[in-house]
Amino acid sequence: MKQTLAQKIIARAAGRDHVTAGEVVTAKVDLAMIHDSGGPRRVAPILKELGVGLWDKDKVFLVSDHFVPGDTEEGASILALTRTWARDTGVRFHDGQGICHVVLPESGQLQPGMFAVGGDSHSPTGGAMGAFMFGIGATEMAGVLATGEIWVKVPETIRIAWTGQLGDGLMAKDIMLALCGRLGMDGGKYQAIEYTGEAIKALSMQERMTLSNMAAELGGQTGLVAPDEVTAAFLRSVGGAVPDLSDLHTDEGAEVLEDHTFDATALAPQVAAPHSPANAMPADEAGKTAVSVAYIGACTGAKYEDLQAAARILKGRKLAAGVELLVAPSSKRDQDRATQEGIMAVFEAAGAKVLPNACGICAGYGTHRLDADVTCISSTARNFKGRMGEASSQVWLGSPLTVAAAAVAGHIVDPREMLS
Repeated sequence: MKQTLAQKIIARAAGRDHVTAGEVVTAKVDLAMIHDSGGPRRVAPILKELGVGLWDKDKVFLVSDHFVPGDTEEGASILALTRTWARDTGVRFHDGQGICHVVLPESGQLQPGMFAVGGDSHSPTGGAMGAFMFGIGATEMAGVLATGEIWVKVPETIRIAWTGQLGDGLMAKDIMLALCGRLGMDGGKYQAIEYTGEAIKALSMQERMTLSNMAAELGGQTGLVAPDEVTAAFLRSVGGAVPDLSDLHTDEGAEVLEDHTFDATALAPQVAAPHSPANAMPADEAGKTAVSVAYIGACTGAKYEDLQAAARILKGRKLAAGVELLVAPSSKRDQDRATQEGIMAVFEAAGAKVLPNACGICAGYGTHRLDADVTCISSTARNFKGRMGEASSQVWLGSPLTVAAAAVAGHIVDPREMLS
């Protein structure tokens, strides 16, 4: 029976030869990821009430990222609770090392073909590795932590192919904003979205992570990229094992719900106007909107390659008068590499302020939330009203290249103008 990649992974987790889209199966979880915001403080009371412990502490991956650095009384208290629970349970704990969706892949623990869950809506990031990973709530997570299993409705697959190649000045973020604009935020219908095509195959692992991460903005359950040599090379770089990848792909002729094809060569840098990623348009159609804050951060916008891209724009340039550039590298590992290669020095020379390796203002945490009536351009995945600060703040989305270009120009601009 011809199966999609999503069906193959779920079938293995369910102990089946094959599964059919629409049926509900019980699947064994290979890995469960939680963080300080939705983790111990939410699940520990449930487990205590049930009188049960963890099904397998070695399959639980805990990260502190939302309340880091604990610069508020509430944040400090939650971090203390998280650290105590980690010590008491013996789970794998990455404390202040960066955002969970970046720290997990770079740990080498996430493997292609895994069936994994995360306590966060952007958990589909794991799909970049060829793992079926999706977000669940605290009650469901408590059930997983206690039993190692979860019910799942086998999703249909929406296949999105990108032909051609991205031009200079274009990034995976531009692909995702264009998709949000064309398909809408419910375009995924809670299905598995599979990205394919020559433009996708040419992307690095970190760029693929951006695609899978923002499957959430398309309304998808997960976002998959079939593992290949790029995947294997990334796993070797982080010390992870490379499993057999030969059958981790959608069979030719397997039934899919929808098939979309787009031309990467024709794509222009994108931005999304407040207050939705679906308000996407080419950057040069944004009317040179003035900005006072530029934010390069979040799991989808401040990985090493994101920092590297932004530095191409900023090198030898200064911020426009009245513009504040905030940079929150997605992980300590990526920041350390960027420091060694002189990238962080470029940000410093340009006048940027570097923030902790944490979710920060992307999710509305910390002390750098946007003030009233501020216009910001951000590399984050979402720009919902009031998410990053005061309700009157206006947040535009763009790639790290586009954010950096706006920081230099003082208004939204096509970043290719500064790369020529």
